[in-house]
Amino acid sequence: MDPPLQAEAMAQAEAAAVAEAPVTAMDSLAGREPEPQVPTGKYTTAVEIKPIMGMTKSNWAAVRLYEGQDLVYFTHMLSWRCGLWEIRYGINGNPADQVFEMEPCHEETAQPNAMTDVANYLPFITLPPESVETLYVEITYDDGTTDFAQFNRNEIEIP
Repeated sequence: MDPPLQAEAMAQAEAAAVAEAPVTAMDSLAGREPEPQVPTGKYTTAVEIKPIMGMTKSNWAAVRLYEGQDLVYFTHMLSWRCGLWEIRYGINGNPADQVFEMEPCHEETAQPNAMTDVANYLPFITLPPESVETLYVEITYDDGTTDFAQFNRNEIEIP
């Protein structure tokens, strides 16, 4: 096959592969425009929470064995969720393609990050006992930027 035809065939094959690719967590953010980054003092924007999230990265998640199950907590990140679009995670070497559902912010209140609906938005996920060896977490801020952290179980295990 001559080079121009070969290049065209490769481009068509790549286009077909993209068309057949599964929908990922990042697709849920496609087309979103960064939110205005006006500090309010309520910690509802990326510009307000990025310094906190950066300094407290080792606290983003925790894991514990409780009543025969591994519980992976995202409580710390939920305390600053109003400046986030998304929390994604992957367990034991898997990519961060699982979206952790967050309670909506309460922008109309004095404490917009307060967790008031824990019955419907638990701050943790439940997995089989002793199954979590590593955790990969990726967050997307409301300005469209991302950050990530990777943990071994012993680094985030709580009693």
